Amino acid sequence: MSEHKTFKDKFDDTCNFKSISIQGLMLISFTVVSAVIVFVLEIIFYKFFSIQSAQTIIQSTKQVTSQTTTNLEDYLQQMRQLSDTLYYNSIKEIDISNATCETEMNMLYEANKDKLISFALFSEDGKLIAASPNADLKDDVDVKTQQWFLDAVSEVENLHFSLPHVQNLFDDSSIRYNWVISLSRSVSLNDHGKMCEGVLLVDMNYSYIEQILNSVNTDNTNFYTYLIDGSGAVIYHPKQMLINSGDYKENNMKAALYKDGLHNEEFEGENRNVVVDTVGYTGWKLVAVSSANPSIYENRVRYIVILLVAVTFLILMFINRFISRFVSRPLYVLAESISGLSQGSKKGLEILPGATSEVKHLGEVIHFYEQSNERLVHDIVKEQDEKRKSELDALQAQINPHFLYNTLDSIVWMIEEGGKQKDAVFMITELASLFRLSLSKGKTIITIADEIKHGKNYMNIQAVRFKNHFIYDFDIPEEIEKYCTVKLIVQPILENAIYYGVKNMDEDGEIHVKGWKENDDIYITVSDNGFGIPEDYLKTILSDTEHKKAHGSGVGLINVHKRIQLRFGEQYGISIASELDEGTCVTIHIPAVPYTEENQKALEEGTYFEKE
Repeated sequence: MSEHKTFKDKFDDTCNFKSISIQGLMLISFTVVSAVIVFVLEIIFYKFFSIQSAQTIIQSTKQVTSQTTTNLEDYLQQMRQLSDTLYYNSIKEIDISNATCETEMNMLYEANKDKLISFALFSEDGKLIAASPNADLKDDVDVKTQQWFLDAVSEVENLHFSLPHVQNLFDDSSIRYNWVISLSRSVSLNDHGKMCEGVLLVDMNYSYIEQILNSVNTDNTNFYTYLIDGSGAVIYHPKQMLINSGDYKENNMKAALYKDGLHNEEFEGENRNVVVDTVGYTGWKLVAVSSANPSIYENRVRYIVILLVAVTFLILMFINRFISRFVSRPLYVLAESISGLSQGSKKGLEILPGATSEVKHLGEVIHFYEQSNERLVHDIVKEQDEKRKSELDALQAQINPHFLYNTLDSIVWMIEEGGKQKDAVFMITELASLFRLSLSKGKTIITIADEIKHGKNYMNIQAVRFKNHFIYDFDIPEEIEKYCTVKLIVQPILENAIYYGVKNMDEDGEIHVKGWKENDDIYITVSDNGFGIPEDYLKTILSDTEHKKAHGSGVGLINVHKRIQLRFGEQYGISIASELDEGTCVTIHIPAVPYTEENQKALEEGTYFEKE
């Protein structure tokens, strides 16, 4: 019997490795197959990890750029706050003919002297009123010719940031040459009870900005960052001296035209990845440059590929020990259960008790990753929802204090004038109603009726402030008042109509608000007969990167447009039509969603359109 073995017996002997020659043949055959597989895997792994390595470097560059931009914005925000504090808490409160603000300047300087060089206040004719820490102005200095002074006088409503320069205003006994960036603004001064204009100067310490940027610029020649203004002029560069001497070139003029995000460029024969991020309120751009040459990833990828290929080869060399029927069925059962999972089965993975430890481990790993994938998908959905809500909240949180200051000043004037108490009461009542509707108990979605009431409150206040310099009317039918809208979308448009449409007209201006329902959509227009908008500016007014926020509420047309799209979709928002010397018409386009508690909650949570 033993001399006449069946084919099954011989196969069993082979599977149990009782035949040395068969085992050797299998090993030789499998080695050849393994070598081919390893070679193919080496090529695949090399390509894969090269791409992954490049993407990792790009992502790291974006994170470094974003964090550096945040650090710069935090510093510049501190400087703006110091300027605001000095202006509103000191300069506006004194009569410069008999009082000075040097005490407050000195206090602020001592508290922040590591971040700034000096404060200075000048009259509109260039005369020094107060300064800290040094108040001795050089005899040969004419501040009226300084660019920071000219910028502040020519654009009185803005804050202005200069390019780096050596401060040359004051006599310094230590003979120090401080590099500064000047923050200047136009301010109102009280001189013998009369209001006049002046310029407040805050000279920021340029070395503080250098420290922020030097911290991310290492000796790595494959990565560096530099800072430019909106026109491309270099504010900071790690090779500034070489650039000034003409021994090094930078693509800064082209970088000034880039939008925020990742760009690929070829400069001086080198292929580079460029990440651009705009620094808020300044128009500055932080530019991060890294090499896009694949050769820089080769060493890193080579070691990874060698390791993976070695591991893969070892695994493949031993796989032949598990091709027998002792492991085929557990693998088949496991594959069936995985297939069931892919089709939505809730049964879970099935692993036979007699399966090898490798099969069990494989099943456990797949089960772990299946659970991890579910958690990851849930976290991603939650993160995106929170990001959308945060972005919307950030857009809605931009409220301009100047409107409140000016309104309160008008109320104080009415009370002090005498005989205008009724007007003051009216202004206070309208202001209270306006802010009550602005808060809306924390709601973002309100009725059109409440939004229009908010606009009327605002226009009532502005009509008193501007002494009825313009007329206005609201034509909103009752049928659309019970539909949903995003709050604070009409008032910013009314503000633009006043400040840029009819405020400076020689004859009485007109502002008309009209609404109607058409099919399943609602339209609200705000039109004026003002100066109109130039055609070239009209094309970019709703652009994130080119449109500058208008003076007024600080929300602006672009924010109104984005807030509507965040809640209702890209097909909605605002459109603008304008002709010079004829007027402007801004149209709000939103869907007709009846205002109910269920709809309001769904729109707040961003789930309304998902259920349709």
